Amino acid sequence: MNLNLRQAILNNISGNNESQLQETIVDAIQSGEEKMLPGLGVLFEIFWNSAPQDEKTAVLETIADQVK
Repeated sequence: MNLNLRQAILNNISGNNESQLQETIVDAIQSGEEKMLPGLGVLFEIFWNSAPQDEKTAVLETIADQVK
C-alpha cells in the first residue's frame, strides 16, 4: 500500500477557512501528540512555498530566538 501522507493531509484540510485552519493548528499543538507533526509540517510547507522573503525571515528569527 502506497500512502501519500502529504496528499492525505491536503485532502483533509481542503476547503477549510482561516478559522478552521487555526483550530487545526492550535489543536495539533495543544494535543502534543507526535502523530500531529506531519500535518503541521505540511501546513508550514504551504506557508513557506508562498510567503514573501520578509515573512520567512521573521519566522526564522522567531524560531531561532526560541531555540536558543
